[in-house]
Amino acid sequence: MLQYSTWKYVLAAVIILLSVLYASPNLYPQDPAVQVVANRGGVVDDNLVLRVRTALDEAGLTPKSVAIEDGDLIVRATDVDQQTRVADLLRPELGSEYNVALNLASTVPEWLGWFGARQMAMGLDLRGGVQFLLEVDQQAAIDKRANAFADEITTVLREGGIPYTGVSRTAEGIQVLLKDAADMERFRTALAREAPELDLVPDEARPERLLARMSPTLIKQIMDQAIDQNRSTLDNRINSLGVGEQVIQRQGASRIVVQLPGVQDTAEARKMIGATATLEYRAVVGNESDWAEAARTGVVPPGARLYYMRPQVPGGPRQPILLSRRVIASGDQLVTAASQPDPQSGTPSVSIELNRAGGERMLAFTRENVGKRMGTVYIETIPEVRIVDGQEVRSSRVVEEVINAATIQGVFGRNFQTTGLDSMEEAATLARLLRAGSLAAPMVIIEERIIGPSLGAANIAAGTQAVFWSFMFVLAFFLVYYKTFGIVTNLALLLNLLMVVALMSVIGATLTLPGLAGIALTVGMSVDANVLINERIREELRNGNTPLASIANGYDKASGTITDANTTALLAGVAMAVFGSGPIRGFGITLILGIITSMYTAVSVSRGIATLIYGRRKKLAKVSI
Repeated sequence: MLQYSTWKYVLAAVIILLSVLYASPNLYPQDPAVQVVANRGGVVDDNLVLRVRTALDEAGLTPKSVAIEDGDLIVRATDVDQQTRVADLLRPELGSEYNVALNLASTVPEWLGWFGARQMAMGLDLRGGVQFLLEVDQQAAIDKRANAFADEITTVLREGGIPYTGVSRTAEGIQVLLKDAADMERFRTALAREAPELDLVPDEARPERLLARMSPTLIKQIMDQAIDQNRSTLDNRINSLGVGEQVIQRQGASRIVVQLPGVQDTAEARKMIGATATLEYRAVVGNESDWAEAARTGVVPPGARLYYMRPQVPGGPRQPILLSRRVIASGDQLVTAASQPDPQSGTPSVSIELNRAGGERMLAFTRENVGKRMGTVYIETIPEVRIVDGQEVRSSRVVEEVINAATIQGVFGRNFQTTGLDSMEEAATLARLLRAGSLAAPMVIIEERIIGPSLGAANIAAGTQAVFWSFMFVLAFFLVYYKTFGIVTNLALLLNLLMVVALMSVIGATLTLPGLAGIALTVGMSVDANVLINERIREELRNGNTPLASIANGYDKASGTITDANTTALLAGVAMAVFGSGPIRGFGITLILGIITSMYTAVSVSRGIATLIYGRRKKLAKVSI
């Protein structure tokens, strides 16, 4: 008999309601906007709103609105051209205290956001997106490696018991001065064993002097590694934003291009892409009187470096402190990081877990220095925009400040906590950056621009019309050819499309041209499934079965064939999603979602609709099919 359980009707109603809810945000267009986010020292308040409005009025720009939304200042522009002009105006006007970024502001009603409903992201080929051009400071990577070699040379001298006068960086390389030239051969042997990458150049005039240089091959390797590591780190950071189908490519010797399709928060993307925040742990040297003397005279003890503590209040005095030049552990050795309130003080903190090498160094240091102090250095690269001779000049400055100098209470190794951060937001950002990996060298965003769809607006419009009219022709064909069951089939097809859009919006998938092809394919598969069911019902009627029995048998006998056919296609989609990348993966994900929804709508939902129409008619004599 033709039956459909009550719980299945309830399930179908819930699915339809959720599909409408989560697909509806895609009906609302987005406004081109400029987003202003406060960096350290900046505040987003009514004074900033007034300042921005005044600047816009003086420039003759009239946007749709200027308001604070979710803690950021949003300027909604009338079009993309005005959006670019507003951003170009505000960047030099607001300076380094604020991050000014191009964005798309949602017009989705607030109540939809209560349910987590959001718009589906579209790829560069359909919607376009934002493109960043970054310049990698490769010299900083070379300097970083040279400083590491200098520390390694100092370690070799100390562990070998070789008296020396000094180890210093020069334009030519790393200069080493021994107290006795007789120790030179022993030093060269030990250094060649520990740092074989260095070229050792003796000084014939001064036998106690040695110059250690990095070879041109090593320098090129460092520069290439800096680009590769930065690309990998950028990929991790962008993935943490939930952006799909991003493009990260090397351009020339020192530049990286990042393309983010359909990105919703370019301000956050700018912060994550350009940020180089990391931590270093160093031993504290001397006491407060030594620190004050070093700050006053500029004379720093050998092996130490002068830092300043982060002010306890913004704009407050910065206390000097001396730390060892030797790094105990850094963000490079991190395994994972998580932000959380400190259990004892309740202040913002980051829980750190180091890798084996970092943990062993930390364990060895704390074992020998219980009761002494260790400083945590917070290092951040802040982008800056200046106007020079009427031209926008982008640069960056590095801020190094000690966020705490705590006394070591006991021995610890891989796991510990770092406090001294200003807010939980800063702790969360730092933890996310540390998890994504540190940059091998600082980067500066030298260009940011909105890029249009690669297919062109005309092609997209033509493609959209083609999909729309083909779908309408399919609906018309079913209505004419299968009559009442054509209505059933059409409702199932429409629900199938609605569910695919809703699911892609929920999971945050990026819709690209291959994704559209996947949707078209699943609609075709859904059509095939409904044709199988309808033709099976016709066959049962021709065999002399009653109308109700024919409908029930048609669904029962066709379901197995539909399931088998879709299972094989589902396995192919899983393979593309797991092993593919870029467009292949996007096609696979869309195909998987479409197959699942088409099987449900064709086999279950259409049967429920047919049961509603015919199920209660006990003396049914004819079926319109």
